[in-house]
Amino acid sequence: MAGGELKRVFFSVPMAIVAVPAAIAVAEGRAEHGRELAQALCSRCHAITASGASPMPQAPPFSEIVRRYPPESLAEALAEGLVTGHPAMPEIRLEPRAIADFLAFLETL
Repeated sequence: MAGGELKRVFFSVPMAIVAVPAAIAVAEGRAEHGRELAQALCSRCHAITASGASPMPQAPPFSEIVRRYPPESLAEALAEGLVTGHPAMPEIRLEPRAIADFLAFLETL
């Protein structure tokens, strides 16, 4: 996808996902730190465990998200900022270290 952009549906809302930077490798991430990040930023609405329903029905559980999208495909969106049409979800933008940690956590699901 060099220089291109692929449109996908994420959380049932359009979002652009582009190639993953080589600097953000899932293998480099610290899953426990990623879990802590998910707990702090996401768990109010999303189920962040391998099973179970989300506290907010409109927010898909992380286990469903990782079935739909390989975690490494989310790196660019996390760096650029997750923006959705859902008013309850804030824009999420992470730094490279946090992205690697978050993706390593998603890989555990």
